[in-house]
Amino acid sequence: MVQLLAPDGTRSRHEEFDAVLEAGSLATDEALRGYYRDMVMIRAADLEATSLQRQGQLGLWASALGQEAAQIGAGHAARTQDYLVPTYREHGIAWARGIEPWRLLEMFRGISHGGWDPHELRTHPYMIVLGAQAPHAVGYGMGLQRDGLVGTGDAEQDTAVLALFGDGASSEGEVSESFTFAASFQAPVVFYTQNNQWAISVPTEVQSRVPLAQRSRGWGIPSVRVDGNDVLAVMGAVRIALDAARAGEGPRFIEALTYRMAAHTTSDDASRYRPGSEEEAWAAKDPILRLRRHLEQLDAIDEDYVATCDEEAHDLAMQLHHHIHGMEDPDPMVLFDNVYTEPHPVVEAEREAYAQHLAQFEDETEEVGR
Repeated sequence: MVQLLAPDGTRSRHEEFDAVLEAGSLATDEALRGYYRDMVMIRAADLEATSLQRQGQLGLWASALGQEAAQIGAGHAARTQDYLVPTYREHGIAWARGIEPWRLLEMFRGISHGGWDPHELRTHPYMIVLGAQAPHAVGYGMGLQRDGLVGTGDAEQDTAVLALFGDGASSEGEVSESFTFAASFQAPVVFYTQNNQWAISVPTEVQSRVPLAQRSRGWGIPSVRVDGNDVLAVMGAVRIALDAARAGEGPRFIEALTYRMAAHTTSDDASRYRPGSEEEAWAAKDPILRLRRHLEQLDAIDEDYVATCDEEAHDLAMQLHHHIHGMEDPDPMVLFDNVYTEPHPVVEAEREAYAQHLAQFEDETEEVGR
């Protein structure tokens, strides 16, 4: 496992990773402070979203608590033109790509289909179905090949795809099938799994008797395992892999070892299957605290900066709180507005059927009013 930042903040050297971090100015003091702020902000948004769900304002919430470095590092490692394909827990990825947290909350409230333009922000909508986004990512990558956007040597044009999924999804057939297509066609795809140790209540060791990083090697896809709570190790691994895919060297696989500090979703009770001692052990590896310790060792952060980040994070949480509480439910008929770019007879028939269904309740309301 590659680790550049130990839990106490101590920095280790790694020739290959250091070279790519330095070449991209990804590990300057200013950049590190930015990653720290990003992780503090997204954690505050995450905690507020959980609170809003408990208040009945969201239908569900999938927390990324503890996985901030695995996501902020990967999001910032991607180049502007790269296309990112997330699952449903990539709130740090969304933040790094410029997607405001309130857009995520609207989706979990059930009033939005996704809320951002995938083409503009180069980030696919969230995917709830486990592993289903992996074939989409490979297909997009194969399309890039056919469009002549891979291996040209043009750093501003060549493009790769980052496919994100969890350790549980890595056991799904769609992921294996995606490995087959990506390897066969040398698609410019980086498969990135955040191994947060639990697929709901099933631990990783039950899913696989070997490290997940080895799963892709049977397809001839090179892989690496990194400390997912180390933002620099994640960033180095993802930047190297995406650069290789973009250059036409084929797919790569990354396993980032991290930990889901919260429950699988707000409908789950992790205390029923996960020992408290394990949670305490991983709390000592907190990615935010780790980076703060490293910055302190560099004398690149002070209490004023920490306090400013905390204040901004609190303000963001309050903005989310008021935004969601102040929202009105949309007209349910808008569900049919953007299914296709042009009118479709099946959608139109469904629209009419649903309108008739809703009309029944309007009649009931009128009767009650009388």
